[in-house]
Formats: sequence, structure tokens, C-alpha cells
Amino acid sequence: MFIATLIASETLEAGDISTATDLLAAAGLNVGGSEWIEQGVACDLRFEGDPVAGRAALEGFLAGVDVIVQREAGRRRRMLVADMDSTMITIECIDELADYAGIKPQIAEITERAMRGELDFEGALDARVALLKGLDASVIDRCHAERVVIMGGARELVRTMRANDADCYLVSGGFTLFADRVAAEIGFTSALSNILEFTDGKLSGTVARPIIGAAAKRETLLAEAAAHGISAQQCLAVGDGANDIPMIEAAGLGVAYHAKPKTAAAAGARIDHGDLTALLYAQGYARKDWVLEL
Repeated sequence: MFIATLIASETLEAGDISTATDLLAAAGLNVGGSEWIEQGVACDLRFEGDPVAGRAALEGFLAGVDVIVQREAGRRRRMLVADMDSTMITIECIDELADYAGIKPQIAEITERAMRGELDFEGALDARVALLKGLDASVIDRCHAERVVIMGGARELVRTMRANDADCYLVSGGFTLFADRVAAEIGFTSALSNILEFTDGKLSGTVARPIIGAAAKRETLLAEAAAHGISAQQCLAVGDGANDIPMIEAAGLGVAYHAKPKTAAAAGARIDHGDLTALLYAQGYARKDWVLEL
């Protein structure tokens, strides 16, 4: 049995659920009924048949509604592995550092191309960090204080999953001086990210090796799952860029979050409209079940 969860950024009506049921039936699927997770916001439709056909039938049928299709069994995931920039926070930290250096357009263009999968991530990271050489270390703290904003739903997602015995890992191609603080603020179990190097209180223009990129993200998911005695199928991965694709593909539920086209195409699920609380509804957590404090 599969579940298609409809999650509205605004409102779902009973007529919308009826239309969705008809679409599944028209796709040749055996619909087993519907159930509200949160009245007017999120609803499950159970069906038997081809999950790919179910997803194709429902995605895009209603403006402002995200659709996640998965097996009913095991929908509550035992582990989360998440990207940071533009996923758990609203910015790309390296672009904001570049703004303080007066070269944001130049670096932001490279970031965009790397996240779209048009450039090698490691090479693009080295190139961007080299352009920041000489930036005073104090700018890191200033950037964190002035620019870093936690993504909507991030705290609820991580804290609810951890309260339900799921470990949560922040794995970022960004920088430790941001990621460690973001992880602590949201409530992650731990964080893994890249280390900026400094000379005499200024950025050296280099990143310590090994670089945390696409391969490291996937390897972290697989290694932590094995260490906890669970399978990758029991894990949830979420990110927005091309360097997130390997971990998204490895997870039982891999989600592209407001993602670049290449990432969205590779993922088994997409969140295009809602915030990160959509991933709680996808796991069957109603708002009354959300945990706001660790």
C-alpha cells in the first residue's frame, strides 16, 4: 500500500481530495480512501498500484499543493540527513560573505552554476574561497548575526524527529563556522562541513581537505545508517543543489526542497511550495505532534 500526501501551502478543500481521488483512479490505481492529517492542510490518500503513476497523476494538479508519494510502511523515518544553505537556512553563506567583500555578484554566479550542476563542486568552492582571500575573520560572526535566518519549519522538523528517536545530521558543503552554530540552534545531533583556513586573522583563500561535497554527503548517510543498525530506506534526505543528489538518491525518502531543476528531476519527492513542516506531514505527524523544544 502506498500513500500520497497532499500538503497545501494555503488550504485544501474536500473537493480537492475528491479530484485527487479521481485522478488516481483514472491512472488505473486502486484507491483505498483518504484521511486528514491536518484538516484543510494535509491529507493522505492510500492506493495500490504503481507509485510513479500515482505521483505523475497528482503533481501539479492543484496550485500551491505539494505531493509526496511513498510506501505506507515505514513512513516515519529513523534518520534525517540535511543540507544547510538554502535548505535549513534561507541564504547561501558564501554569497553573503562575498557581499561584505563587495564581490557578491561574481561569487553568487559561480554558486548558482555549481548548485545547478553546471560546475564541479570542489573546483567551484576553491575558486570562490580564493576570491575571499584577505577578508577579516570578524566578518564571519557579523555575517552569521546579520544574515543567517533559519528556514521555516526547520526547528519543528528536526526537534520532532529527534523526540521520536531519529538522529539528525546536518551535512553541508558550506563552512563549519556557520554550520556548527546552525546545527546547535535547530537541534541537530551533529554537523559536518568544510573548514575555512585563516592566516593572521584573515581568510587564507583556501579550504581544508578533504572537501565535504556530494560524495561525503552520501557516505555520511550510509555510514550513520549502518552505525545505527538501520537501512538507507529508513532515512530521509533533503537538499536543494546538485551536490545533494547522491544522498537524496540513496535515501528511502529523498526530497528536493525548492530545488534546482537537476536536483528536482533526480529526487523521488519535491517540496516546491511549503516549508519544511511538509516533511512532518509526509511522515504522518499532525501539528499536535510537533515538538518545539528539545
